[in-house]
Amino acid sequence: GIKWMSSLEAKIEDTKDKKPSAEKLERLRREKINRFRNKHRIHVQGTDLPDPIATFDQLQKEYKVHPKIMENIQAAGFQVPTPIQMQAIPVMLHGRELLASAPTGSGKTLAFCIPLLTHLKQPRNKGFRALIISPTRELASQTHRELVRLAEGTGFRIHMIHKAAEAAKKFGPKSSKKF
Repeated sequence: GIKWMSSLEAKIEDTKDKKPSAEKLERLRREKINRFRNKHRIHVQGTDLPDPIATFDQLQKEYKVHPKIMENIQAAGFQVPTPIQMQAIPVMLHGRELLASAPTGSGKTLAFCIPLLTHLKQPRNKGFRALIISPTRELASQTHRELVRLAEGTGFRIHMIHKAAEAAKKFGPKSSKKF
């Protein structure tokens, strides 16, 4: 027999029979991510970039960030990541290099401190394991303050060195040879 139907019915019938292909699902996922980035005015360049995060909870679920660090993020009053944090944190947690630009007060310090502590995993008595160089004493103080607050209860020792002579006193005269 012949089955008669309108072109609209034929289109509906066509979509019922087909399951979305892997390519189509990937394209839809990419479109969703692009809409998210556009909404938050996140501009990226590069290839094979990790997806941005929408909540800090995703850090623990997807990247296994230390529970104490997550607790400290919440205790500091951070509820939702800022656009720079949404994209920069996943990029750095994937071990990728990053050059980011964002206005003052946008959360850049937290955006690099979380991946830094996550990569270090746990404290060790092996000397200095990470070094952050700041152009000004004020910025160094801000970074130090944020790291101390973020690392509270994890056992990491955070230090700020702004004079070599003070460093020799604080860490011993042979510190320049050790580290």
